[in-house]
Amino acid sequence: MIDLIILAVWLMLPAYIANPAAALLGGGRPIDMGKNFTDNKRILGDGKTIRGFVLGSFCGTMVGILQILLAPSIAPYLQGYVSEGMLTHASYVALLTMPVGALLGDMVKSFFKRRLGFERGAMMPVADQLDFVLGAWVLTYFLDGAWFTANFSPAIILTVLLITPVLHMATNFIGFKIGRKDVPW
Repeated sequence: MIDLIILAVWLMLPAYIANPAAALLGGGRPIDMGKNFTDNKRILGDGKTIRGFVLGSFCGTMVGILQILLAPSIAPYLQGYVSEGMLTHASYVALLTMPVGALLGDMVKSFFKRRLGFERGAMMPVADQLDFVLGAWVLTYFLDGAWFTANFSPAIILTVLLITPVLHMATNFIGFKIGRKDVPW
């Protein structure tokens, strides 16, 4: 079981970093430029900013590059848990698509939350915890399906779906405690 958790976190790390980095480093001009959709509600809201998207994507990509550089050194220590090939094989396309997809998934969820009448910061269980995972997976599969299917087995997918809500709530609580989030969820 520990091998699945280690591998799941390793594979998801660029997306896991992009999401809180966007919130932590964001601010400034909203991506939707303050415009309303045809229903007269904001398209996304003030929480989705250009700076957050760019810096969140950048941070996730940098973590992915760091993973590629560190993988040969880390692999021998994890030999009993994961194969060396899993840690050292990386797709440069996936490095960009995982963090960008994560943030796009979060934006798609925000769009639908606005349509359903949710205010900024209102909790939408399950969707709030897994939107960025789905976004990362869809974009990565679309742009590098071979890498995605070689690395994301059903067991890894299930592990990600089980551990992500816990990790997401923990990082949101930390963000709340340091004053970067208005709500602890």
